[in-house]
Amino acid sequence: MSAEQSARSISDAEGVDRVRALQRVLYRSAKSDPARRFHALFTHVARSDILWRAWSDVAANRGAPGVDGVSVDDVEDSGVGEFLEALAGELKAKTYRPKPLRRVHIPKSGKPGATRPLGIPSVRDRVVMAAAKIVLEPIFEADFLPASFGFRPRRSAHMAIEAIRVEANRGADWVLDADVSDCFGSIDHDVLMALVAVRVSDRSMLKLIHGWLRAGVLEEGAMSDSVSGTPQGSPISPLLANIALHVLDVEWEKTGRRLGVLIRYADDFVVLCATKARAEEARDRAAAVLAGLGLQLNPDKTRIVRLTKGEQGFDFLGFHHRKVEAWRWPGRFYMQRWPSKRAMASIKDKARQATDRRFVGYSLETAVQRLNPVLRGWGNYFRVGNSARKFSTVDSYVHMRLARLASTKYGLSHRNWARTNRFNLEWLTSLEVYRLTGTVRRGTAHAAR
Repeated sequence: MSAEQSARSISDAEGVDRVRALQRVLYRSAKSDPARRFHALFTHVARSDILWRAWSDVAANRGAPGVDGVSVDDVEDSGVGEFLEALAGELKAKTYRPKPLRRVHIPKSGKPGATRPLGIPSVRDRVVMAAAKIVLEPIFEADFLPASFGFRPRRSAHMAIEAIRVEANRGADWVLDADVSDCFGSIDHDVLMALVAVRVSDRSMLKLIHGWLRAGVLEEGAMSDSVSGTPQGSPISPLLANIALHVLDVEWEKTGRRLGVLIRYADDFVVLCATKARAEEARDRAAAVLAGLGLQLNPDKTRIVRLTKGEQGFDFLGFHHRKVEAWRWPGRFYMQRWPSKRAMASIKDKARQATDRRFVGYSLETAVQRLNPVLRGWGNYFRVGNSARKFSTVDSYVHMRLARLASTKYGLSHRNWARTNRFNLEWLTSLEVYRLTGTVRRGTAHAAR
């Protein structure tokens, strides 16, 4: 029975759509036979239901147009059905060819003036990439290990953060805080294709992936070849990176566990160790494994941190992690987490932009409408852990910024707003500003469960 026939049976029996049913068939087949290589995958990429699912994902993310200048809105205006039908025709006829990436530079979060390069595929390429991801992801998900948390179904940054807390509270007092230099831009193409081929024998699918890797980059009218790395900014790039870095997870499962516990979120990872010597050995072991992928640790940003008695902390996934003495049990230290300095700088910068004096001609309610979604989104991510004090700091800053904007609007001195009772908490409440205070989710304070 083919994968498509099996998917149809599951769809009928379990009441799920056929795209999801196909993914279940592929996952179960890969899980039951770790040595199996899949040979009939490319035809699924051109299926109309998979292309529609892929289009939904691409359209939801919107994104900028690629080198052809065609945007998601343009496709919607001209007709999505016709667009996908033409794309399916190219795939079935084997005439589809990816376009070069459009290179742009976007600001780095929390680093004013700093930028990072991003390659933007065309909308048509993004749809095909998303379709390929739908087909490939369940196969490799069957192999991925618990150490990996990033860009995977039913796994999250919060799960990785909780794993850190649990392991630290079990006695890990040293941490390898690793930084991989330009991971997405440096992965060796030949190595990556060999790793994909471990599970995929379909030549058309392999050729499709290789075409994306070698599509090239267009920047300011000049073309350059892609000799390494994955197409950043594309739907399939995180999956390809996880396939490559799975090598590190496997090596750690085999020989690295005695050194410490690996927790990886895409290309960001830490290793929690019992001693400094083990952390140093973990650094050397990780560097050796990454070298085989064409990657290296950034010597300036990779460090070994001591957690004993709260001596040092480290930043990971936006949170600052540090062992803090328990007020109920003096002498006992437990891992806590709160927004990092960079995360605090980022939300303050967004609040400052939303309340800039150039908006003095608009109503204060308009400023609040700009602020609330930003505050709510930021707060939803950081409300786990021990963020209460940082939340109070952000609330005070937002209060100050709105009061200064109001003072400018009404011709008052900025120095006097805090001394008067005009812009007090009651005034702030009347504006219906989203407040972070009181929204922290309290979990298990110290348990190592």
